[in-house]
Amino acid sequence: MKKYTYTEKKDTRSGFGAGLSELGKKNPNVVALCADLTGSLKMDAFAKEHPERFFQVGIAEANMIGIAAGLTIGGKIPFTGTFANFSTGRVYDQIRQSVAYSGKNVKICASHAGLTLGEDGATHQILEDIGLMKMLPGMVVINPCDYNQTKAATIAIADHDGPVYLRFGRPTVPNFSPADQKFEIGKAWVLNEGTDVSIFATGHLVWKAIEAGEQLAAQGISADIINIHTIKPLDAAAVIASAKKTGCVVTAEEHQMNGGLGDSIAQLLARELPTPLEMVAVNDSFGESGTPDQLMTKYGLDTVNILNAVKKVMSRKSVIVS
Repeated sequence: MKKYTYTEKKDTRSGFGAGLSELGKKNPNVVALCADLTGSLKMDAFAKEHPERFFQVGIAEANMIGIAAGLTIGGKIPFTGTFANFSTGRVYDQIRQSVAYSGKNVKICASHAGLTLGEDGATHQILEDIGLMKMLPGMVVINPCDYNQTKAATIAIADHDGPVYLRFGRPTVPNFSPADQKFEIGKAWVLNEGTDVSIFATGHLVWKAIEAGEQLAAQGISADIINIHTIKPLDAAAVIASAKKTGCVVTAEEHQMNGGLGDSIAQLLARELPTPLEMVAVNDSFGESGTPDQLMTKYGLDTVNILNAVKKVMSRKSVIVS
């Protein structure tokens, strides 16, 4: 098992803020819009450095999306910012009609995604946003794993012509990916080469997959661990190659089972390479108030549950092979 270490924990929303600030310095067409959450989205630096390109629209998310779509007509590259629940669920009609259907070059940037919003509870948490966004034709969906990767993804999506949904979070998580990485949309990152089981993880669950891989290695189980930071377009070649090598698959994500990463991989494998699969995700439930760690444990989104899923799927592989 390849060894991954980190020297600090950082929140992925700060990676977005750092990436946006860097973009502001080098690309005069980048503009930013926020729905009364500048501090929470870490957009302060951009707002201070480029006040003429920052628009505080207030608690009017639908209006924010409409303004952003209009700004693209003049050649601007708008980055919108609010909580993931308000970035998607509250404004789905505007995103569908004014951005996706029209193919507008809007970057929908969403913080506080998933359960790890924590104490704010179910009304502010969202576990179905990936599904909402990936079903829109032409929408790119990105869910990076740490601060460095979120910063790199924020910078990279400015060069992509078309709508993007960029998802990140509030809690601090291990920052282990390279600071100088080149982020490639749609290109999976193989963290560890293995032969017994494939673990495909995204977002905050990537580090949990690494932890699980280390424990599996100690038990003599070799795991292929792959960071799927881009859920759409999915790196189908990487998924198929790994599943063909190991013969069984586990997916891990901070999202509903329905509509998320596991759903995308299951569809691909059903079409191309039927393979035993287990999903570590929230099973048809809303969240609740609690600390991020408490919620991740209660809803089965932790290292232990990845290990259990690996054991279960490997036993199914044995049954099928026999």
